[in-house]
Amino acid sequence: MTNQALRPTARIATHPIHPMLVPFPIACFVGTLITDLAYWQTAEMMWANFSAWLLTAGLLMGLLAAIAGLIDFLGNRLVRALWPAWAHLLGNALVLILSFFNALVHSRDAWTSVVPTGLILSAVVVLIILFTGWMGWSMVYRHHVGVD
Repeated sequence: MTNQALRPTARIATHPIHPMLVPFPIACFVGTLITDLAYWQTAEMMWANFSAWLLTAGLLMGLLAAIAGLIDFLGNRLVRALWPAWAHLLGNALVLILSFFNALVHSRDAWTSVVPTGLILSAVVVLIILFTGWMGWSMVYRHHVGVD
């Protein structure tokens, strides 16, 4: 398998789009956990509002990153043959699904908008992101996906 065979399908010139987009939803979902923790400790509604906005931004950017990642995944059978690619895909799909439900939870009023369900979902999402980030790292640094 050559590095040329594992080039990303979704790219601008030679730059893959997926890795350019993923930092945004990661930052938003980690920020959601941080603001949920702040709300849990202070009961200041501002933190719950920040969480709702971060979830919305994370979902929008996550969908864009997912589209680019799905194009890369479906566009190359050699990438689909890698186990870390499947774990990365399924884990990130789970992140988006859980974050969507977390956004619904955060749309409630007052204390129940975060505690306990929203806080738990935010923590689970961040844990899954750690795993899927590790799988993404594995594809790049072990299998040289997207590396010239």
